Amino acid sequence: MCTRKLLLTASVLIAMGALLSANFQTEPASGLKMTAAAKAFLGTLTAEQKKQASFAFDDKERLNWHFIPRPRNGLPIRQLEGDSLKAAHALLQSGLSTAGYDQTLNVMSLEEVLFLLEGGVREERRERRDPRKYYFSVFGTPAETGTWGWRIEGHHISLNYTIKEGKVASSTPEFFGANPGTIDSGVGRQIRVLGTEEDIARSILKLCNDEQKKLAWIDTAAPDELRTGGATGTNPVAAQPETTAPVGLPAAKMSNDQKKLLTELLSEYLRNMPGDVEKERRTAIEAGGLDKIHFAWWGDADQHKRHYYRVQGPTFLIEYNNTQNNANHVHSMWRNLGGDFAIPIQK
Repeated sequence: MCTRKLLLTASVLIAMGALLSANFQTEPASGLKMTAAAKAFLGTLTAEQKKQASFAFDDKERLNWHFIPRPRNGLPIRQLEGDSLKAAHALLQSGLSTAGYDQTLNVMSLEEVLFLLEGGVREERRERRDPRKYYFSVFGTPAETGTWGWRIEGHHISLNYTIKEGKVASSTPEFFGANPGTIDSGVGRQIRVLGTEEDIARSILKLCNDEQKKLAWIDTAAPDELRTGGATGTNPVAAQPETTAPVGLPAAKMSNDQKKLLTELLSEYLRNMPGDVEKERRTAIEAGGLDKIHFAWWGDADQHKRHYYRVQGPTFLIEYNNTQNNANHVHSMWRNLGGDFAIPIQK
């Protein structure tokens, strides 16, 4: 299992605290990097392309997010070349860590795999499955002052950012998927784009004793999909995460080994974002209380069987579903329980 490890001591308290002291790289504020990258990107576009990529900040399109293959607004990568293509990737990189950028490209590349695997007319398959069919949208005017936002979205990717006064005010919803979830071509030739997130979570479940299983293992049947995946954009409430009370095994009742695995699992998700965004999320997690994080599992405990899990703390929600295509089709996301898109949830 290829996972970034935290430096953990024998003390579980220090182990959980290590969640907040991961190796951050010193970087310029990511909000300013995104602003500069968005300005540069728009500056490379033709008038028609800029019109296609640009929306008012309060346009309902900003909340119109989803991860399914569907008609989309915005400017697709496949219409870009040369300087505009380079600028588009620079904008994408500004919103992610190196690991997150790599993961995004890996998800996109799976569209080529589906193109090769699926049947039907070649031209229709290419239109349906194209690694360049990911759309950039800029909401408002990128500037060091004021508020603006941007998104890149396509099949199995939805990354949404809101920037206020040069700082990232929101980096959610954050969605990654993988289809196929596993590509197995023999020993040493297996690809699992979101496999580590699955393996660590399963390890927590496997370490549960009988009493812990009564709390953590909610049902042997897995739901067919995430609870809160996507919105139409016509209603701000519909675009927000599910905020019901957490269920499952609280970290306070986990063993030392389970707590260590929980920190690894959180880090696997957190590492996709730029250093300052990751640090802000970690700080919020600790402020909310590490022991209040709950882990819950639905479905089968074995790999390649239908399963779903949820990790929820006072400030965040993770959902992970692998049920489609004989449990070889992954959907995962990170949500802000204070409100995605920098829109506070109405309570």
